[in-house]
Amino acid sequence: MKIAISYPPLESNKGVPLLSQNRQFQWFSDATFIYPVVPAQAATLLMENDYAVFWDDGIAEKLSYADWLERIVQAKPDLIAIETKTPVIKKHWAIIDELKEQFKIKNLKLRIVLLGDHVTANPEESLENSSVDYVLTGGDYDFALLNLANHLTKSEPLEGGVWYRGENGEISTSGSADIAKHNLESLPVIDRKLTRWELYSQANGNFKLTPGAYMMSGRDCWWGMCSFCSWTTLFPQKKYRAISAKKALDEVGHLIDLGVREIMEDSGTLPIGDWLLEFCQGMISRGYNKKVVIDCNMRLNAIRDAKVYQLMKRAGFRMILFGFESANQATLDRLNKNLKIEEVEPALAMCSRAGLEPHLTVMIGYPWETQADAENSLNFVKKLFAKGLLSSLQATLLIPYPGTPLYEYCRKNGLLLTEEYDRFDQSERVMKAEMSEAEIKKMIRNFYRSFLTPKFILQKIVAIHNLDEVKFAVRAGLKIVGHLKDFSRKKNN
Repeated sequence: MKIAISYPPLESNKGVPLLSQNRQFQWFSDATFIYPVVPAQAATLLMENDYAVFWDDGIAEKLSYADWLERIVQAKPDLIAIETKTPVIKKHWAIIDELKEQFKIKNLKLRIVLLGDHVTANPEESLENSSVDYVLTGGDYDFALLNLANHLTKSEPLEGGVWYRGENGEISTSGSADIAKHNLESLPVIDRKLTRWELYSQANGNFKLTPGAYMMSGRDCWWGMCSFCSWTTLFPQKKYRAISAKKALDEVGHLIDLGVREIMEDSGTLPIGDWLLEFCQGMISRGYNKKVVIDCNMRLNAIRDAKVYQLMKRAGFRMILFGFESANQATLDRLNKNLKIEEVEPALAMCSRAGLEPHLTVMIGYPWETQADAENSLNFVKKLFAKGLLSSLQATLLIPYPGTPLYEYCRKNGLLLTEEYDRFDQSERVMKAEMSEAEIKKMIRNFYRSFLTPKFILQKIVAIHNLDEVKFAVRAGLKIVGHLKDFSRKKNN
């Protein structure tokens, strides 16, 4: 059996789709390609079980849709797996139907499976609106795809979480997904050559050093209860799992052997406690801290001991990405962030004083926040930059993805302006809010401009010591310009 893991090109004048390995969807003016870790793990697991695997990322390969369609038909896979998200689900339905027609014309049998957060939240919907054969729910695409392949070729019983058409065409399910039973430690090391890691190694604003790579030691966030996060549908709270620190270190060593110079450890939240101490000590004892730098996601109140941040710095960590979202406590409480505003500055102070580079994410457009609330967040961020406690920032427009508590809150309270999925792409406001769309986008642009002070720019220039940092500064500047364009006054069509 030949299995393609595919990302069909999605041509739009809105830009390049940020689809893979992404908890929010956005069209980017400045192309960014993020390595999809779990689908790559799926490809490796399938290959190790003697299935032929075709890694087919038409987006990262910059193929036209016509060229991609011709190639995939010529490749003649028996099964195509496509990861999808809310803003592009309708595009994928149309692509699925076209694929089915093209294969039928050539008398080729094809099965198609959809996976991702949107179809986990609404599995029946895609079976009702397209000719897709299977929908996999839950985030363990690797175990689930292997099970499906074994079901089709060896009559292995389907595990829970699969939706499909029964013998009479009725929509059926194998039951609820139970990702907790999957042992991440049993997974093989990702075959980076098979999954063409080099496609994702350069065009990524997170990487100061290139080539860069992604890995995930945990699935996904050990808090896992933020009301806006689409990946809570894939990896629910209390089902957080992580590989051992030793296995994670072995993967770092593998990436170093490939020539990787920077790693984004993209677990929703990096494991902490004994795991983190063992990992850091291993980075140092193996000498990996002298060969590669590491970025990661972290909760602002996860580490309360400055010595841990100091150890992370010695171990080779560079950028720490914190989800901040708002400086208003009422908003943090509504989002179920389990964070107090007074915890933010001390955490960033410990992080930055250890020599690490804190990166903050902020969202604008909450239904309950006023212009004054947004200004409060902006002023708070400006203060952090002025104190030298931040290195960089990302601002986005809040989107309520189906399956999240935020979406249910908006639907229950009549706050959705539209339920047209393709409009959930951050190009416009989709919720009623105190602020207008123009005010929201202006505020997002103000966040990006907030740190572009002469003092900040001078600090960045003084901190440049080599050609890599010059190149990173140029890339970062272009990314900021791209973000300003993404949230321009004029709505993209």
